[in-house]
Amino acid sequence: MGKMQRALEGEGYPVLNINYPSRKHRIEELAEHIQDSISRQVSEDQPLHFVTHSMGGILVRYLQHTTSLPNARRLVMLSPPNRGSEVVDRLRHLPPFHWVNGPAGEQLGTGPDGLVARLGPPTLETGVITGNRSINWILSRLIPGPNDGKVSVESAQLEGMKDFLVVPTTHPYIMKNRQVIDSTIRFLETGSFQEVT
Repeated sequence: MGKMQRALEGEGYPVLNINYPSRKHRIEELAEHIQDSISRQVSEDQPLHFVTHSMGGILVRYLQHTTSLPNARRLVMLSPPNRGSEVVDRLRHLPPFHWVNGPAGEQLGTGPDGLVARLGPPTLETGVITGNRSINWILSRLIPGPNDGKVSVESAQLEGMKDFLVVPTTHPYIMKNRQVIDSTIRFLETGSFQEVT
C-alpha cells in the first residue's frame, strides 16, 4: 500500500498504514489488532477514513459490526471478498491452503452462515473498486465470471455500497493502479468515484 499511502499523503491526508499478521490469527483477533492501532494513534475527534485491500475490508466491516467507530466517515475497499471467496470454498479443506492463508483465510467462505455473510451492510459511506484481470489463471478457473484472480466482480459487491467501479487490473496490484488511486482520493473527498463536472 506504499504507493497509495504516498498519494494520499500528497493530498494532505495523514496516513496510518497498519500491517497485521494475516496468516497467524482469526479475523476477530486481527480486527482487535487494527482497533488497538487506531485507538493508540488516532484521536476521537479526528475524522477517520479507511482504504483497504482484500481481507482488510472484511476486518473493517467486522469492526463496524462489533465496535463503535464514532469518528469513521468513508471506506474505500479494493478487491474485497464481500460475499466470500469461491476459492476458499473449493480449497480450504486442503492442508496447503491453511499454510498459505492461515485461519482468517479459512473464514472467508461464501456460505450463508459464514462470518462474512453475518456482517451486514456498511455503516460508513462505502465505495468498492475491484479488478477484472488475472495473473493467476489456476485460481481464476475456480471463480465464476469476471475476476481478479482471487475475488469475483460479483463477490466484491456489497449491499448498501454507495459506488462501485471495475478496473482492468489484478488482485495483487490494484492498489498501485493510477486510476484506482485517483478514484480512491475522489471518493474520500466527494463520496463518489465519478469526476465532478
